[in-house]
Amino acid sequence: MIAYLWPLALTVFCNAVYHVCAKSMPKNVDPLASLTVTYLVSALSCFALYFLLNRGGLLREYHKLNWTSFAFGFVLVGLEVGFIYAYKAGWQVSTASTVQSAFLAVALIFVGYLFYHEALTWHKLLGVAICLLGLVIINK
Repeated sequence: MIAYLWPLALTVFCNAVYHVCAKSMPKNVDPLASLTVTYLVSALSCFALYFLLNRGGLLREYHKLNWTSFAFGFVLVGLEVGFIYAYKAGWQVSTASTVQSAFLAVALIFVGYLFYHEALTWHKLLGVAICLLGLVIINK
């Protein structure tokens, strides 16, 4: 059970700290300049953790990569920049992520259906309607 839950707990904790960091970024700093430091720290952290948790062979692992690692890098920058600019534009930390997550949940239901052949059930469609209703309520 712990092996099932700890990744989600880590994600929730890190996501909360992430939003505090994004919201707390100084207004006068360019987000892209800040992200160069952020990604340098991330790269060094991944490098250190790789060797702490594995027995080497990093170059061998690099040979196994496909397009996803490169696309993931671009997408992560888009996520970071999007949230930083949303907070700079005045979004509240309590609603920006909630609104984004609701739209994301709706989008992923259809992504799952179209690309991964996941079932599109009435329960999921009801969930979409509830998410959209929640967006109306939260933005009033």
